[in-house]
Amino acid sequence: MSRAPCTVGYYVHHVGRGHLQRARSLAAHLAATGEGAVTALSSLERPSDWPGQWVDLARDDDGEPVRPTAGGRLHWAPLGHAGLRSRTAAISAWIERARPDVVVVDLSVEVLLLARLHGIPTVGVVLPGHRDDAAHLLGFEVADALVAFWPPRAEGMLRGVPDAVAARVHRLGALSRLPVDDGPPPPAAGGRHALLLLGTGGDAATAAAATRAAERVRGWTWTVLDGTPERWVEDPSAAMRAADVVVTHAGQNAVAEVAAARRPAVVVPQPRPHAEQATAGSVLAGGWPAVVSREWPSDAADLDRAAGLDGRAWAEWCDGRAVERFAAVVTGTAGTSATTGTGERG
Repeated sequence: MSRAPCTVGYYVHHVGRGHLQRARSLAAHLAATGEGAVTALSSLERPSDWPGQWVDLARDDDGEPVRPTAGGRLHWAPLGHAGLRSRTAAISAWIERARPDVVVVDLSVEVLLLARLHGIPTVGVVLPGHRDDAAHLLGFEVADALVAFWPPRAEGMLRGVPDAVAARVHRLGALSRLPVDDGPPPPAAGGRHALLLLGTGGDAATAAAATRAAERVRGWTWTVLDGTPERWVEDPSAAMRAADVVVTHAGQNAVAEVAAARRPAVVVPQPRPHAEQATAGSVLAGGWPAVVSREWPSDAADLDRAAGLDGRAWAEWCDGRAVERFAAVVTGTAGTSATTGTGERG
């Protein structure tokens, strides 16, 4: 007997683009398979290609926050903030109207708690790093399921949590918006070529420092995609395939796309809360086709080392099927509720 399509809510955090790309991938997959429909809950602007409904949330990160951590138990719930009150009410109103079967939270302890307090099963997305603070641990305990976008062999991506929490995390492998390219590497064409891939989530100072460093490297030609309108393309597949080495940061999306392209990399972790990228970098240095550096390469040494690595070794990191495993966790978690949702009411 086939299961009725799920009504899924997906909370999309507004910082960076990894949260949105994961939501897009899940929404497209569930729509294509008929397994469900996803409504996004976010203060980001709705993308033109979003396939489902979109609930606009007010921002709650302006002004001077008053006691935002509630004594260290939460990450962000400032007292007396109109935006927080509005976004919380909007999520509650959508839950009452849509009667969702499950809410995916990527990423907010507070939204996990809110959905659970409405009696809705939740799937929490876990990021790398030291996640042993009280708020993270509370979110892990409350979530009905936890997912992470690295492969089972990537030990050490999640630090400081109890073994019982770590054992609950479904390690799905990297989720890339780009298709996996398992074809042979392209033949060399007129010297060695590097791609500097920074994306849209970084800051201008980082992009400028990385670009200046690249300009000092001798013996390599460069393509730079740094998120600025004049140096960005929505689909960097061709640029990655043409590169002998990709130079990028240690964000999950960037690494996933490099892995999908099967290109060796120089990875430069950037400062992030909870040592997110530093943790990912330490794991990548342990046998994956990446040279991990503390600084953007300004000479050819790291590039030469990376060029000698076999990019096909990324296959275990990103096999192209993470979205299927993600969908299985989400739809399976939806089935844990005693009463199923009835979908959006008109």
